[in-house]
Amino acid sequence: MRSEQEMMKLILDIARNDERIRAVGMNGSRTNPNAPKDSFQDYDIVYIVYDLPSFIEDTQWIDRFSSRIIMQKPEEMKLIPPELDGKFPYLMLFTDGNRIDLTLCPFEQKDNWNSDDKLAVVLLDKDNCLPNLPAPTDEDYWVKRPSAKLFADCCNEFWWVSTYVAKGLWRHEMLYAQDHLNTAVRPMLIQMLEWQVGIQTDFSISTGKNGKYLEMYLSTESWHELLSTFPNATYEGAWQALFAMGDLFRRTAQDVANRLNYEYPLEDDQRVTAYLRHVRNITPDADQ
Repeated sequence: MRSEQEMMKLILDIARNDERIRAVGMNGSRTNPNAPKDSFQDYDIVYIVYDLPSFIEDTQWIDRFSSRIIMQKPEEMKLIPPELDGKFPYLMLFTDGNRIDLTLCPFEQKDNWNSDDKLAVVLLDKDNCLPNLPAPTDEDYWVKRPSAKLFADCCNEFWWVSTYVAKGLWRHEMLYAQDHLNTAVRPMLIQMLEWQVGIQTDFSISTGKNGKYLEMYLSTESWHELLSTFPNATYEGAWQALFAMGDLFRRTAQDVANRLNYEYPLEDDQRVTAYLRHVRNITPDADQ
């Protein structure tokens, strides 16, 4: 596997030897002083270029980075609607395990090449044309203090969608139940855990994408309880996961409410929890 030094030299050498590439920037975890370092970190690179269409029409220049396992060009996909306003990314995983997420940015957009992301550094500027950037910081990704309304909405969403999960499990519609459990109920649980961590750290840290750093801040008990909310592929396992989510959410949300002087909707919790238990015990042939 090529080292970080080798990869950075390659990225910059390609830019230096191509007159169309006028500047190079980097963002993402490699610019974050608080992010753990490992060999799976992407190189999030931006080339500020003249004549962007020429890169897209003739892609042989990409081969200079080495042979690839797979590549994705999101802006050309029907599955993912274009969303980068003229920028063009190449997501590349190479045979040696390195990965570059390379975005071509038209020279006309040079003043906002980093899309205002504070985790950004300039690596090369041939024309001294890029704006000066402050030292990179992940402060934009820190857990934010919730308002009372946002806290209440999170609680409501958690308990409301829990009833969908119960309905799906009673009907033996596993995919329906799992989808609501993991795409609606679980994000509310993760959000509440992040707020608890935010309070404990004075809202001065990031828990990372998908809460990937939560383990660093949760108690051992809470971490293992969170892991218990991931069900196996059985209906009994899904029921157990749903109730484990409820227990962890309740304890965490009550702690957050107490610390922020908010009101926890205990009656909603109690009524929904009783409903979930009732649905679990309804026989499959019941007509009511």
